[in-house]
Amino acid sequence: MLSKADNERITRIGPGTAMGETMRRYWIPALLSSELPQPDSDPLRLKLLGEDLIAFRDTAGTPALIANNCPHRGASLFFGRNEENGLRCVYHGWKFDVDGTCVDMPNEPPESDFKHKVKATAYPCVERSGVVWTYMGPGAAPPLQTQEWMRVPVENLDVCRHLGEANWLQLLEGGIDTAHSSFLHRNFKRASSLGTHEFRARSTAPKLEVVTTEYGYTYAGIRPLRGEDRSYVRVYQYVLPFHQMRAFEGYLGHPLISGHIWVPADDETTWIWSWTYTAGGESLPAEVVQAEKRSSGRLPEDASPGTLRFRRNKDNDYLIDRQRQKTVNYTGIDVISAQDQAVQESMGAIYDRSQEHLGTSDVAIIAARRLLLQACQDVEEGRDPLGSRLQTITVRPAEMVLPSSEPWHAAMSAQLVAMA
Repeated sequence: MLSKADNERITRIGPGTAMGETMRRYWIPALLSSELPQPDSDPLRLKLLGEDLIAFRDTAGTPALIANNCPHRGASLFFGRNEENGLRCVYHGWKFDVDGTCVDMPNEPPESDFKHKVKATAYPCVERSGVVWTYMGPGAAPPLQTQEWMRVPVENLDVCRHLGEANWLQLLEGGIDTAHSSFLHRNFKRASSLGTHEFRARSTAPKLEVVTTEYGYTYAGIRPLRGEDRSYVRVYQYVLPFHQMRAFEGYLGHPLISGHIWVPADDETTWIWSWTYTAGGESLPAEVVQAEKRSSGRLPEDASPGTLRFRRNKDNDYLIDRQRQKTVNYTGIDVISAQDQAVQESMGAIYDRSQEHLGTSDVAIIAARRLLLQACQDVEEGRDPLGSRLQTITVRPAEMVLPSSEPWHAAMSAQLVAMA
């Protein structure tokens, strides 16, 4: 368990907080490029790390993130006119470029130099893999760190984001907890068939091994298969502060690699990013994308109209069906994403981890908390947090069935190397 003080330390992410200042040392996915579809398209409201921001794309096509409130008298720039390489406040006409520089102040006399003394808070943005990334930290931004999924051709990649209604750490800890898949995601039909679902249903108490790395850690869930001299081993990657990579057997014979990024909107809501590509990096067949979206609950009909919130949510108990819970799957909730959010959000907005009782299957969670606390301390003491200056992540996740006596890190070393 965590002390109340440490729990506060790594869950609170607003400006000036320990974890908030730490996260600002890393590049953050802000929104999909498609959400700013063309130059001078409509501005978009966005909340990141407790800050209210406006996203826009200027006339040259450059994406930008600027503070919601105009520096003049605080009107929201959401209502601004996106025109001629800048966003113009409709209250008094002040206009700001992508860097936050005031380039026009038409309510001041021509001889005034006041516009040169005013600047809006703005954060640098770059686009990669269909995502607009931003750096919200002090000083010059480091180079954007790339992971394997960010080096796959964008047309071979599926990326999306949606809203989670709990603190970011609850959602991240759910993602890096490999033991829960034996229960929360058990489908009675799939669990009786061959494949990794059957392995997780047969072996419900994995042994976890964590290896700290320069970016976070590699961790393995090792599941002995009863009655056999074999183990099912699933190896994940955790990249500070909020990335996870996982492998799975995929759909229609296509092995996939996927992952999540849990980015705090504020202390009590989280942007959940999901990405998927084929293990060989080739094009994703449309039917595979459709099957993955159906399983995870990311089809258009799974979203509440006009929002990034899932139709299955806490207001309707995630559409739980108690009869299906008896006969179809472990939860009675039909899609994987809703199963995760049901338990993670049921803990409350920010769970008091001083009340926990952790076991051996929680080793990866304990390790992540230690790394996050150390990263906060590093920032406070003037050091770069772990992995924040790495330009390239060269690993991937993998899963294999191995002889029980064979060490996974040696047997799987080739499978854990990313494509260039």
